[in-house]
Amino acid sequence: MRIFVDGDAMPVVIKNILFRAVERTGIPLVLVANQPIQTPRSDYITCITVPAGPDEADDRIAAMAQAGDLVVTADIPLADRVISKRAWVIDPRGALYSSENIKEKLAMRDLMNELRSGGIDTGGPSAFCSKDCQAFANQLDRFLMKHHKNSGREA
Repeated sequence: MRIFVDGDAMPVVIKNILFRAVERTGIPLVLVANQPIQTPRSDYITCITVPAGPDEADDRIAAMAQAGDLVVTADIPLADRVISKRAWVIDPRGALYSSENIKEKLAMRDLMNELRSGGIDTGGPSAFCSKDCQAFANQLDRFLMKHHKNSGREA
């Protein structure tokens, strides 16, 4: 298992939770972004900087992700792409996406885009808050306990 992070817009607090988790578990973490990301020194953390462009990081993550990997992203089309490869997705607010729910999320995203392009103000997501951070941390812990055999190993 590897953890991939769509790093361009990922909240720092979420990255920090992930940094601690990979040190605790030994799971390799790969951050992919259009600009360099500052990370702690670690044998488990790798950063890949891709050219600037709207889907460059998404394309790299989709190409690298394999069955059983975990991808952390808020990008629903990217989530759909990696789930089709039998990877898992957790968004920064703690939602776990899988083959059972991603098509509904993608359809809702497309509907909201269509409404916005038609001039309807659909609002946007609420501001990221400590409740979201806690939901992410809890979901990540549950996921790692269930899907990673060495999740309790000490660093």
